[in-house]
Amino acid sequence: MTSIEQRTASAEVERSPGRWLALAVLVLAVLLVAVDATVLGLATPYISEDLEPTGTQLLWIGDVYSFVIAGLLVSMGSLGDRIGRKKLLLIGAVAFGAVSVLNAYATTPELLVLARALLGVAGATLMPSTLALIRNIFHDPRERSLAVGIWGAMASAGAAVGPVVGGFLLEHFWWGSVFLINLPVMAVLVLVGIKLLPESKNPAPGPWDLISVVLSLIGMIAIVYAIKEAAAHGIRWDIAVAAVLGVAALTWFVRRQLTLTAPLLDMRLFRNRGFSGAVLADLLTVLGLSGLVFFLSQFLQLVQGRRPFEAGLAELPAAVGAVAAGLIAGMVARRFSVRAVVAGGLAAVGLALAALTTLSQSTGYPLLGASLLVVGIGAGFSFTVTADVILSSVPKEQAGAASAVSETAYELGAALGIALLGSIVTGVYRGFTAPAGTPPEVASAAHESLGGAVESTAGLPAHQSAELLASAQDAFVDGLRLASGVGAAVLIATAVAAWFLLKGSKLEDGAP
Repeated sequence: MTSIEQRTASAEVERSPGRWLALAVLVLAVLLVAVDATVLGLATPYISEDLEPTGTQLLWIGDVYSFVIAGLLVSMGSLGDRIGRKKLLLIGAVAFGAVSVLNAYATTPELLVLARALLGVAGATLMPSTLALIRNIFHDPRERSLAVGIWGAMASAGAAVGPVVGGFLLEHFWWGSVFLINLPVMAVLVLVGIKLLPESKNPAPGPWDLISVVLSLIGMIAIVYAIKEAAAHGIRWDIAVAAVLGVAALTWFVRRQLTLTAPLLDMRLFRNRGFSGAVLADLLTVLGLSGLVFFLSQFLQLVQGRRPFEAGLAELPAAVGAVAAGLIAGMVARRFSVRAVVAGGLAAVGLALAALTTLSQSTGYPLLGASLLVVGIGAGFSFTVTADVILSSVPKEQAGAASAVSETAYELGAALGIALLGSIVTGVYRGFTAPAGTPPEVASAAHESLGGAVESTAGLPAHQSAELLASAQDAFVDGLRLASGVGAAVLIATAVAAWFLLKGSKLEDGAP
């Protein structure tokens, strides 16, 4: 398809109701990724029981998906700009469905970590393609704001559907079934997307620089690995080497982009203060939230004793708040200002996380539900507006690369959040003292993870089992409270930074 034909097809979509049907297809891809991310938290206790991973392996299962995506998003966003965003989206959806089967039938912790990594490779093709296609389908800035709001709202809806559907599946089937729900969504996405989605790409993209691809992958993975391992085990020589390698690779990557005539990522995008501020806000916000979200499902099930389906329903207020806020975020940002909406949303999330520092095993649901609702509303406003700012700051031809930067910030924040805040929870948890007389092998298993503690106490006398489990649960809650406090501090600081960095930013059409 020539560039003239592409522009004609895009214009036809723009003028017809088909652009909204195309959006409906794109949000299926968002649902695919969002459901997968939230389902894992509910399945964690069952994975712990069946595969018996160590605490470190459990963290890897949780965050390897995010950091592989983080390492590949820029490359995949740029690839979509070159070969076609529709083509890359459909290829990625098929791969995502196929690798979901491998995840479902993993028989060892190591195989599940590998399967999650491969799922990250497939997932890296989906998110930048969806946002980039929205940028090219919706040319009117107000329509685009609504489209981005719907896109974000459906991501939140996926976060709600995942735990509820996952909870139902976990009560009736084995844990692997939570990955198989990806298959029907993927099938609909591919079959309908072939017909409805318009193709779009950069008409003069230049070659895809493989050296830059390798540098970005090595740099991102090495940096995230170093932070994750240092948080869990302290500084070692191999961790220091990984950190130096990551910094060197990313430095080389940036310098190379500045010299290439067709860079993988145009570094001049960061000269736009609104673009840079929005990216930084996304990264730090997700960092402050992700570690908490990863462990909240364990708190609801293993500390408060809720069944998986009930735990999924308990997390619904966050998604409801995010959906409602996402749909009106663009209108509110135009009525007031971008920085007021983003900074206000982040501050609200920070205050809600601060409220969670009062959690205990006996905490009633009203406090937890209200906090989750505020988290959802604040995050819905912030993420929707920052995504719109990022898309509005770049020409359509660079939409894939810009979307990839946005998603990289999101996934890198998720990986770092689980690594740092998750390590806080794990570190505090492992410090609890097992009751006197506890067999060494039971105490060792209990210190690996809370799921391990629940499983290992099954063969102990009732009084000893209750005492060990109570000590483990108290330690877990202590770690969760501390992580909530750190997350609250990060969010409040990010709100202040966003107020200054987004000064003057407006939701308007992109550069010509």
